[in-house]
Amino acid sequence: MKRLLIISTLLLGVSIVSAQDIPFDKNNFKDNKQGFKTAEDNLKRGDEFFDEGEFYMKDAIPFYEAAQMFNPNNGELNYRLGVCYFFGHFNEKAIKRLNRALELDSYVATDANYYLGKSYQRNLEWDQAIKAYKSYKSSLGNDEADEINIATKLINECNTGKELMANPVRVWVDNIGSSINTQYHEYGIAINADASLMMFTSRRPGNIGGLIDPITNDYFEDIYVSENTNGSWQLARNLGVPVNDESHNACLSLSNDGMELFVFKGNERTLGDIYTTNQYKGTWSKPKELGNNVNTKYHESSASLSPDRRKLYFVSERPEGLGGRDIYVSVWDPKKKEFGKAANLGPTINTQYDEEGVFIHPDGKTLYFSSEGHNTMGDYDIFVSNWDGSAWSTPKNLGYPINSPDVDVFFLVSANKRFGYFTSEKEGGMGLRDIYQIEFLGEQKQPVLNSEDLLIASIAEPKSSLIIEPTVEVTTSKLALVRGVVLDEETKQPLYAQMELDDNQTGEVLAEFESNQISGKFLISLPSGKNYGIAVKAESYLFHSENFLIPEGSLYREYDLEIYMKKIEVGKKIVLKNIFFESKSSILSPASKSEVARIAKIMVDNPTLKIEISGHTDNVGDDNYNQNLSEKRAKSVVDALVKLGIGTSRLVYKGYGENDPVASNLNDEGRAENRRTEFKILEK
Repeated sequence: MKRLLIISTLLLGVSIVSAQDIPFDKNNFKDNKQGFKTAEDNLKRGDEFFDEGEFYMKDAIPFYEAAQMFNPNNGELNYRLGVCYFFGHFNEKAIKRLNRALELDSYVATDANYYLGKSYQRNLEWDQAIKAYKSYKSSLGNDEADEINIATKLINECNTGKELMANPVRVWVDNIGSSINTQYHEYGIAINADASLMMFTSRRPGNIGGLIDPITNDYFEDIYVSENTNGSWQLARNLGVPVNDESHNACLSLSNDGMELFVFKGNERTLGDIYTTNQYKGTWSKPKELGNNVNTKYHESSASLSPDRRKLYFVSERPEGLGGRDIYVSVWDPKKKEFGKAANLGPTINTQYDEEGVFIHPDGKTLYFSSEGHNTMGDYDIFVSNWDGSAWSTPKNLGYPINSPDVDVFFLVSANKRFGYFTSEKEGGMGLRDIYQIEFLGEQKQPVLNSEDLLIASIAEPKSSLIIEPTVEVTTSKLALVRGVVLDEETKQPLYAQMELDDNQTGEVLAEFESNQISGKFLISLPSGKNYGIAVKAESYLFHSENFLIPEGSLYREYDLEIYMKKIEVGKKIVLKNIFFESKSSILSPASKSEVARIAKIMVDNPTLKIEISGHTDNVGDDNYNQNLSEKRAKSVVDALVKLGIGTSRLVYKGYGENDPVASNLNDEGRAENRRTEFKILEK
């Protein structure tokens, strides 16, 4: 019994000694004066960086580590080293040092348990984090209401994290790799609609100007670009001047076709504004600042352009918001040729905390953003909200493992919603901030690739057999992606062309696009729920029309087109793919209005032109009936042109019935192609 007592007393003594806080005082190290001096010097060097703030704390680590090896039992040093580890995202090390600091001195710092809780939270140790936060909260006084609210919020985040981890989403999350990421910061991703082009922000050496930001101790931001070749991202390169200059240059978003880029630039007048630049013949223009309706003297960031180019969603820190940084929307004014007054998206989206990283999907109805509010599991989490035609839905957390207790921001997703990209400060990355790729798991749906001749288009009436059937599927993108190239019919050389997208039901021009000046390529996304008409126009060529009927709720489809433009020459003819008639009738449908107007314009622009409008049918039904119907339909188009002021002497109509097929009448697709209206030049 006496022996056990002695052992217990000895163990207690060891415990007391090991938990004793030993100050950095030379009197405590009389036997090692040189070692003390070296450790004291390291401590002072570490303190210099520590006192500069969080961006410099990583530089304090080697000095503090050296001092800590000499004296591992100093509470203040263990605390400071733990905080440095926290800001360096070394969570395990931070937990060890902060726990040791509190063992040595439970009053070492008022925020020691705060940082310990944050480190446990990042490390997904929710219960331990809650315990630390409760200790921190209990140490606060009644006059520290803001800090108490913060601690309460952090505890709620941990409870949310436990719930989300218990129900993980089915995704693969992978670091995108060394072709994009480095040991430095990479963030602010932008891709075009088919994810063949990526731009992003990096703070790596080699930036234009070579400057280092004295506030963050990082290189100034520049924009980099990478192409996706055979499913692999190529080694990124600096986008160069004039987009990048010696100031901060950050990537915000790309238009669907990759021809317009929105960038952030720091300047002396403001805290940072949004600029836009356009690609012309392979060269980017000098960025142009957006107007005062978007930019203010406060911080503007994170912009995303809607697929119809009419709405710009962006983040601003202007004081009239609901929190620090809020999401706003500005609508394009075609008369003034500028974005109009910005409107706050309201309390459904914005919170009393910060929102960041807004992205509007190519379907025009799905909004992704990051928030420090809502039900986040820590720092910024990524959320999604859907537009129902009148309001945004309650934002939904994308879940774990997409989100983490770290900063998860700048999320975007491909047009087919199979792949996503975002920036995270997850531990284990190549740098502090890395770009990650997400693959959403589930039943894979192969894209349907159609040639020009198999488009969802109809002249007499839409091809019901090729209509994309509506569906209640909610996890798949509901849009069509039209990817193509404009070529000269004879030379097969690429052409620059202007493209107009119409709502055939209303006659409204939804958007205007251009093909690439060098390659002739274009990319358009068509959200479900409309009958679209696309008109392709190039100087000295007949226009070319396409039609897409995409019902509400249609599943994702891709279309690859080769559009061959025909010179305005005698004998040339085109199919008018946006001329429609009432069923089994010669009455023009209102959906034909835009196409008729295009014919009239080409006649006005070419006053000596004389044309034939011809009607064609398939071989179903009586020959005489088909002949008469085709002639009446051709006459209806001519009559509509006469009403628009085109002289009758310049117009001829003719019905060919079933006698001039362009496809087989043995199947629905062929018969649908044979039901058409054509435009032919008789005299120039």
